Parts: sequence; C-alpha cells; structure tokens
Amino acid sequence: MALILQNAKILEFLELVGRLKHVKRTGWVLCDIDECESIAGHMYRMGLMTFLLTEENNPTQLDRFKCLQIALVHDLAECIVGDLTPHCGVTPEEKHRREDEAMKQIAELTGIAGDKMYELYKEYENQTSPEAKFTKDLDRYDMILQAFEYEKRENAPRKLQEFFTATEGKFNHPFIQDLVKELYSQREEFEKKFLVNGHV
Repeated sequence: MALILQNAKILEFLELVGRLKHVKRTGWVLCDIDECESIAGHMYRMGLMTFLLTEENNPTQLDRFKCLQIALVHDLAECIVGDLTPHCGVTPEEKHRREDEAMKQIAELTGIAGDKMYELYKEYENQTSPEAKFTKDLDRYDMILQAFEYEKRENAPRKLQEFFTATEGKFNHPFIQDLVKELYSQREEFEKKFLVNGHV
C-alpha cells in the first residue's frame, strides 16, 4: 500500500514537471513574440551548456554535474506558480515566498529526491556556491541568446534590447564572459547588415 501511495505521488510530481513543457516564458509573451520558448526549453539548453565546461575553461574546477542539477531545478517552482517577472505586479519578496512554498510542495511528493531538489533550489536562490553562481550566468546568457535568436528570426535588430540592458556587466565566469562577447559581436554585425540593406 505504501509503495502504491509513493508511486502515485511520483506520478503527480512528473505531471507537474510536465507542465513546464507547455508554459511559455512570460518575458517573451509580454514582448509579443510568437511561438516563444517554454520554461522547460530554457532549462534544457541551460543543462546542455554545463557539458561545455572543460579542463581549459573551468580552472576553478566547478562540479559540472552539480551545475546540471541546479540548471534543471532552478525554475521548477514555476510549474505551480507560473513564470513571475517584475512586470507581473508581484513583489520580489512575494515571488520568493510563492516559489519556496511550491518547491516544498514538490519536494514532499518525492521524499529524499525532493529534499535534494529543494536544497539545490535554495542554493541557487541564495547564490551560496560557485556552481549556483555559474548557473545564474547560464540563466542570463540563455536569455540574451534567445533574445538575439528572436531578433534574427523577426529581422528586428535591437527589438529586445531591454534583456541585454538588464544583464549588462552581470556575467562573472570567464567562459561565459567570452560567450557574451561573441554574442555581442554577432549581434552588432547583424545590426550593421540590416542598416546597410534594410534587411538581413
């Protein structure tokens, strides 16, 4: 009987997580981006980026697996509370309170596994480890990379400048800083071509 109840809770957990595959990220919705990414899509690419850490670009020996785990749980609460942004009329304190409650609810469904997810979530929220700080860089980088992809898709240079402005100077890890430079360079080139031709 206990196993049946446990499995029922796990199924409930997986159904909650499944919502993230279909919930669009609020920032893009507010910018009227058609067919924008889901929360799960954002977390997926962040997770893949952790595989790019190598001996050469990871001198401080970040735990790559831990970065992957944090990437996969950092927005997990949004399957219950949704993707709350500063434009949603919710204070940062209230946002954190709602997300914390949601993570406790999620953790309760999965026992020891849930305890670990909650611990990683808190580590990310409080930025208490080098891995959490690196994952924050990934979060910001994926956002501006996605913004640039939408600008190219819509042939609209600088349409999503607010996302670049919001993250400027906030990247800390040298590997991500280098990727940011490359992204800025490509974005500048895209804008130049548009100004010359009226299109790209």
